[in-house]
This record gives sequence, structure tokens and C-alpha cells, in this order.
Amino acid sequence: MQERAARTRQAVLEAAADEFAERGYEGASLQRMVWRAATSIGALTFHFGNKTALAEEVSAAGHARFESCLEDLAAAPDPLRELRTLIGALARLAHEDTFVRATRRLEADRPGEVPPLTEVWLPVLRGLLDRAHHAQRLRPGVSPGDAVALLAHLAEGAMAAHGATRDSAWDAVWDSVWNVVLHGLAADRTEQADQADQADQAGQTGQTGQTGRAGRMDAPDATEPTTLTDSTTLTECGAEPA
Repeated sequence: MQERAARTRQAVLEAAADEFAERGYEGASLQRMVWRAATSIGALTFHFGNKTALAEEVSAAGHARFESCLEDLAAAPDPLRELRTLIGALARLAHEDTFVRATRRLEADRPGEVPPLTEVWLPVLRGLLDRAHHAQRLRPGVSPGDAVALLAHLAEGAMAAHGATRDSAWDAVWDSVWNVVLHGLAADRTEQADQADQADQAGQTGQTGQTGRAGRMDAPDATEPTTLTDSTTLTECGAEPA
């Protein structure tokens, strides 16, 4: 009996996610939800009470899926590469996961009543840009704050395009857009070498008798490429395989 009740509850939750994603909060119908779930209004109200409570459950599930996916993203030595993977994962989730699409729609329909998904992914994006800044991977003059604003808008745009067909043409456009953004954000190899030399000189001046290379521990290898033109295969959450 408990197993049957759990299946019914999950079926209603999935049907509600479909309905909210397609029609929003106001347009969603409990009758259509129970029809999708092949159950009754009595079963829906028994498990969730009302439409508001059901929306809250769908939103909570969307947040949980977002958090789980971001936790599974593979770390990369280059924070700019990891940023690309992050934004690709966000776009993939917004396109493929009904609960994430429903949560985004509920955010738009009920501002202030549904916790925004930015609370999940924006701190991750900000942390990666801080890493890039400390590793001297950002072009001189680019502040992490400005880069956060730019990439947050890029991420929102990528997620908003979830209705578009995800095919090879979409992926090619995404690669081109990212390379343009990267060109504006990333320090080129000559600049990185100059920055590393300046760090060496500062270390030698401030620490007599020491090698001075301690000042560039976090500096990337000047030979490291700054463009990502390879066709990387992503996992379900957008993470690059090991």
C-alpha cells in the first residue's frame, strides 16, 4: 500500500511539473494534472493539499536537481574551462529537465514566493571567476564583478533558449558565442607571461634570497591555450568526462 501511494505521489508531482512548465502557475489545471497522472483529485489533495503546496513541492524538486547536477560537475584545472562547462550544464538542465523548467516558470509567475534558482548557481559562477582572477586568467582590466554580470546574463540567456531545438547547429552557435566571450575575458599568453614575470620580480624584490617564483604559484602556464574550440563531450549534467 505504501509503495502504491509513493508511486501515485510521484506521478502527480511529475504531472504537476509538466503542467507548470507548459502553462505557468495561473494557467495550470489540477484536473489536467490528475488526468496526466491517471489518478483522482482526491489523491492529489491527499498528497499535496492544494495547488500552492504542489507548486512549492515542484520548486523544491527543481532546486534539488539543480544542486545535485552542479555537485556532480567535474572540477577542471582551468577555471575558465569549468565556467564553460557550468553554463553548458545550466542550459542543458533548463532544456531537458521538466522540474527545472517548471521552477523557472514558477519563478517568473510568482516572484518573491519561489526561491530563485540563481541562489544555487550564481555563487558557483562567482567562485570560479574569483579563481580565474587569482590565477591571472582574466584579461587585465577585467574585474571579477564585471565578469560575473556578463556571464550571469549569458547563463540566463542560454537557459531561456531551452525551447529551441538542441542540435549540432545549436551547439555550434554556443561554441562560437563562448569563444567570443572568452576572447574578451581571458588573458592571452603574452599577457600571462608578462604578468608572471612581474610577479617574479616582485617576489625577488620582497623576499631576498628566495626564488621569487612563490609569487606565481597560482599563475597558469604561459603556454596554456586560452581558447576552447575542441568539441568536448559532456555528460548528462554537462560535466566533462575524466
